[in-house]
Amino acid sequence: MTDPILSVKNLTVSFASEAGRVDAVRGVSFDLHPGKTIGIVGESGSGKSVTSLAIMGLLADNARVGGSVVFDGVELIGKTDKQMSEIRGNGLSMIFQDPLTSLTPVFTIGDQLVEAITAHRGVSKAQAWERGIELLKTVGIPNAEVRMKAFPHEFSGGMRQRVVIAIALANDPKLIIADEPTTALDVTIQAQVLDVIKKGQRETGAAVIMITHDMGVVANVADDVLVMYAGRPVEHAPVDNLFYDTRMPYSVGLLGAIPRVDKKDKEPLVPIKGNPPLLINLPDACPFAARCPIATEACLAGEPPLEPVAEGGDQHFAACIRADEIRNGSIAGAPVFPAPVIPESELLQKPREERVETLRVENLTKTFPLLKGALAKRKVGEVHAVKNVSFDIREGETLAIVGESGSGKTTTLLEIMELAKVEGGDIVINGTSVKDIRNRRQERALRRDIQIVFQDPMGALDPRMTVFDILAEPLRTIGVDKTKTHERVDELMNLVGLNPAHADRFPQAFSGGQRQRIGIARALATEPKLIVLDEPVSALDVSIQAGVINLLDELKAKLGISYLFVAHDLSVVRHLADRVAVMYLGQFVELGDVDAVFDDPQHPYTQALLSAIPVPDPHIERTRERIVLTGDLPSPTDRIAGCPFVSRCPLYQTLDPASRARCEGEAPQLTGREGVHTNACHFR
Repeated sequence: MTDPILSVKNLTVSFASEAGRVDAVRGVSFDLHPGKTIGIVGESGSGKSVTSLAIMGLLADNARVGGSVVFDGVELIGKTDKQMSEIRGNGLSMIFQDPLTSLTPVFTIGDQLVEAITAHRGVSKAQAWERGIELLKTVGIPNAEVRMKAFPHEFSGGMRQRVVIAIALANDPKLIIADEPTTALDVTIQAQVLDVIKKGQRETGAAVIMITHDMGVVANVADDVLVMYAGRPVEHAPVDNLFYDTRMPYSVGLLGAIPRVDKKDKEPLVPIKGNPPLLINLPDACPFAARCPIATEACLAGEPPLEPVAEGGDQHFAACIRADEIRNGSIAGAPVFPAPVIPESELLQKPREERVETLRVENLTKTFPLLKGALAKRKVGEVHAVKNVSFDIREGETLAIVGESGSGKTTTLLEIMELAKVEGGDIVINGTSVKDIRNRRQERALRRDIQIVFQDPMGALDPRMTVFDILAEPLRTIGVDKTKTHERVDELMNLVGLNPAHADRFPQAFSGGQRQRIGIARALATEPKLIVLDEPVSALDVSIQAGVINLLDELKAKLGISYLFVAHDLSVVRHLADRVAVMYLGQFVELGDVDAVFDDPQHPYTQALLSAIPVPDPHIERTRERIVLTGDLPSPTDRIAGCPFVSRCPLYQTLDPASRARCEGEAPQLTGREGVHTNACHFR
């Protein structure tokens, strides 16, 4: 075997703070060979990103870095920023999470590519420009010669991330560090970006460090996996060993907390209770002991070292004194993390058509004027955000709307929440049409039946108000007296799994998952019939996400609530939803029962979406066939006569000229088994 391109030995990073020294990284060690990929996973605050920044030499001046980082035979620890600048972007490059902040908005894409090349290579600007065009073609950006002159804001999120990858590949690096490179992207764009990274790796022979919280991405790209907790590795193994022979309870918990798109059975997820410890003055004990269901007194006697496990040879290591007892997520025949019990809703025993209709939307359409001019604004076009969308939701049912960014999902939610009067259609909430609203009193009464939970729990809660005031505000608005308000706030906090004694605390005193529970409790305050959920778990770690998803399932079973749910994570949708609507460019292209749509997708767009979802199983990821879409969404300002998916449709490419003409000139309608499974494709 060749020598490692990167050798990290006992890497430590600490920061000074008012509360004391923060030991963000505590003894990370691994070797990475050319052409190989190591996945680094763990919750927020586990030290993943700090490790990568220490390797790159990009930490703040107050960081204390110890240990050894040898890259291509050269020790990096102790080098000055000027010395590191000769290595960064040349032999060693990085892909950051947010492509917009990685690119300078006032320079063209071509200028930034040329700068990255000329800074390390003795070539002319003309040669660097040609190299830039070649790189854009490599990462799959069409019309590369023209796009070199474009600015970052003229690219979509996925295209910007491809530009960042092109810059990272510019000088044929030997090591690429990718820090959550697909977190903010749609699944279709994520699949394209991962393919681009793998293609660049094949062409350059580079090694890759993939930092992510998505275990499906790890299963797709990694050769080895490093699981981090409380600043240090707690399990290190080849990818197959990590997934099929997990030995560390924390790793078992991470895998058990993930909803899977390939699993039809809706068993409760297994959350990891509690929160990671503060990395200040950690005691000499297993840092995971407080959250570990199989912890013993011996776990508190000292922090266990990372050691080889039985039958793992010299490749599988775990930091757990009971690692050799764990097999297939169980110990002595019992699961390490017992699954919670969630009652089944009695409403689901009734046929759907016999249940009360909590929401009906008919022909919802929303356009925004496109204006031009600095002083005198004039209309130059329209943005067709939502086009003739119709659906209904029954009592105790969850309808999920899925699709790429810009497809119209959130606009649909906002139009419903604004109780917008629809020309040629209607919105009916719990039997009351928005057209019948005549005054504020009627509107306020209707709003009691529909509430919303937002994506960002911190942004949705007023930081100046205590939790009690946040939960009491909607109760006071509808006239609940003081005594009943106190009782209801305690009841709500108990309902969402929070301690009522903490009601006098402010939102910033709670973790992200707890803040989202506060948001859900606030939505429940007025006893609504329908809750609208806009990406409610996308900002949470998988361990916390599992608890929130279980809570939503439990509330639906207990209270008979209906959910209208928007998400880009189709694994979460498969777990939560009863029915699913697939949205593309403002209209539904497939609608039906969740199992019917996921097990037998009809529309080519749905097939591409589902094939792009990473599955946390290395064998499945290596063998499954992906449908990778090319190109971006058409502009919502265009008037499209035929099928809006034509420009990206893999099926269209296989049709004869007459069939293609039909796709281009005739708009398909939803057809199939009404109420069970319909799709808008002429040839499905």
